[in-house]
Parts: sequence; C-alpha cells; structure tokens
Amino acid sequence: MFAVIFGRPGCPFCVRAKQIAEQLSTQEDDYSYRYVDIHAEGISKADLEQTVGKPVETVPQIFVDEQHVGGCTEFEALMREKFDF
Repeated sequence: MFAVIFGRPGCPFCVRAKQIAEQLSTQEDDYSYRYVDIHAEGISKADLEQTVGKPVETVPQIFVDEQHVGGCTEFEALMREKFDF
C-alpha cells in the first residue's frame, strides 16, 4: 500500500496524517508513503484540484494506491480499518 499526502507547513491535520503514515511505514512491511509539501513544490490550489478531480478547500488531500480518499479524518478511518494501530 502506498499513500501520497499533499499538505502544507503548519497544518495540524497534515501533521497528524504524516504521523499516521510514518507509524504505519515502520510497523507494516507493505506500507510506504510520500509527503508532498505543496508550498515547497509550488503546487497551487488549482493544481491540487486538477489532481484530485474536484474543488479542494482544505489540506491534506490524500491518495492511497492512486485513489483519492479525502483528508486526514477519512485517511485515519481507512487506515484503522485496514491495519491494527
């Protein structure tokens, strides 16, 4: 399983999503992730909306195995369902 987290500095939900991903990457052999800092990468809201395929109001925006799952709350629920953490 591979997750991509699009986030920004100073966002508590981005920090939480990254913590969850980091924890899973250390305890699950088949789990890895990439965190994309949208500010450092120069990704605009319009760019992110094009990637997600719909209007985006918040970050993080998270994909798991190339499927958009939503934000931190949805990501955490999905990971709790799939993994025991």
